[in-house]
Amino acid sequence: MPSPIPATRLLPKDLYPSSDIGTCSSPLAKHSHGSTLEVPIQWHHGKVVSRTWSSVIHWKELRSMQPVGSGGFGFVYRAEYFGETVALKEVKKCTKNKLASRQSFWAELNAAHLRHRNIVRVIAATTCVPADFGDESSIGTILMEFVGSRNLQQLIYGGAELLEQDRWLRYATDIVHGLQFLHSHFIVHLDIKPANVLVTSEDVCKIADFGCSLKLDQQDEVNAISSHLSHVGGTYTHRAPELLKGEGVSPKADIFSFGITFWQLITREQPYTGDWQYVLYAVVAHNLRPCVQDHPMFQSEKGLLCKVLLSRCWNGEAHCRPSAQEVLHQLKQLRSQI
Repeated sequence: MPSPIPATRLLPKDLYPSSDIGTCSSPLAKHSHGSTLEVPIQWHHGKVVSRTWSSVIHWKELRSMQPVGSGGFGFVYRAEYFGETVALKEVKKCTKNKLASRQSFWAELNAAHLRHRNIVRVIAATTCVPADFGDESSIGTILMEFVGSRNLQQLIYGGAELLEQDRWLRYATDIVHGLQFLHSHFIVHLDIKPANVLVTSEDVCKIADFGCSLKLDQQDEVNAISSHLSHVGGTYTHRAPELLKGEGVSPKADIFSFGITFWQLITREQPYTGDWQYVLYAVVAHNLRPCVQDHPMFQSEKGLLCKVLLSRCWNGEAHCRPSAQEVLHQLKQLRSQI
């Protein structure tokens, strides 16, 4: 297990928690009654109009909480908040690794101050959870915009909906637009995969689940390799070789993960089969990648161009992969040929 990551690597320098983390800790200001975020948020006729997020959750304004998902992180609910439909994510302590659970909670807030069409918006977050809303295993709660219950994993493998070329190219473009914006703010997601891309009712993709994300030093070049390691997390099938080897983190790790996700959008197949330990070894030692040789989707002229883009995105050397901006340019060319 890597050494603990300092909180300054998870949040901007003015947003990291004080060393005396208690039951009511948060990144900005400390007061006599405990630490709390004092970030203003405005509501107008029941709608969020502020471009910032808050740590003050008005618990009495939460209505109609309905569970919509669960996992190792905790639970997600759909709820009404000041008349607006929101998603409430309750993060739980992991009994095996409490430090990783706490790091994951703060990492969720790396992009909280950002607003972009292709990124799930954070409304509020706090570690102050009333007893009737949480329990002793709760680390904190995050309120986010409610995008819907669909994600790309369900669309790709559910089989009920068609994924024609114009649609999967549009989805891919949405994802890379989000990545470009994150990378321009020195944030790497580090867990890009279909399950972490939500699809709105307007058929727009939004990147979600920032629990593995990392905030790079702003003085680093966006394309430069960081000397700091990511905390344990991510999905092995989409994890870049340099991360599997325990090397440095850069935005190019997200480009690798996007490449695997893009292949899944095109083929609607699983990227690997077999034992996970073999896959990890083969990806690093033998450049194992999802198959593009015999798949009919890669036989057309456009398929060949996609094949070239994929080979660049999942190159074993991070510095040889394109930037998000370069990927966007190539996707634009592909879409213009539809």
